[in-house]
Amino acid sequence: MGRLGDVVRIRVDVVADVASVAWDHVHGPARGVLYELLGSQDAALARSLHDEGWKGQSLKPLGMTAPQFKRAPRKRGVYTTSAEGSVWLGSPVPEIAAVLVAALASRTEIVWGPARLKVRGFSLDIGVVGVDGPVELESAAPVVVKHESRYLLPGDDHYVARLQHNLAHKADLLGLPAPSGLRVLESGPRRRFTVRGAPRIGARVRVGMESDGRFVDALRSWGLGLDTVQGFGWIR
Repeated sequence: MGRLGDVVRIRVDVVADVASVAWDHVHGPARGVLYELLGSQDAALARSLHDEGWKGQSLKPLGMTAPQFKRAPRKRGVYTTSAEGSVWLGSPVPEIAAVLVAALASRTEIVWGPARLKVRGFSLDIGVVGVDGPVELESAAPVVVKHESRYLLPGDDHYVARLQHNLAHKADLLGLPAPSGLRVLESGPRRRFTVRGAPRIGARVRVGMESDGRFVDALRSWGLGLDTVQGFGWIR
């Protein structure tokens, strides 16, 4: 299985006890779920991350997805579930990843807003550091990017610059070289979600860049853009 320090991300297989949830409950509970998991094993770490960030910076090196369900039927106005659900989560920081794994080891369910997700098991996706150089990354969830107080979409002025800034900030926190040559290769439609009464607007993207292989590995357990603790920006 590899050393725990090698863990990139964790896949949790779940089954929901409801047929659907309101769209406000897709991303809304994510942050609370993540901190509850951490707090169940290390309350001081969870509180420190929530209040202060990591190593003197406000960034939280954590990422996750909202629950994803294969073959869920479509129904207007709600987010439907199925028996084949999963939630991905992780951290590029071994100490944090270890706490998440310990929390999941004894977990039988995850409370996701009004839904209870029965945990069928979980597996570790072990990172294999690639070579330095060009890489393409595709998000599995909308990527949130802001300039001043405005949400940006691919093609907007400042989008690439602000996403590049976010990546450089993350690389600095991890003590790794910042990537360069960032470019958007493909993007999906605009998506809008409500999180604790406030909007989050973004789009899925496929990006290319030149990067240190260690940073690519780290991003896969953290995500692109802002609000990764809220289920945005997770990399496919």
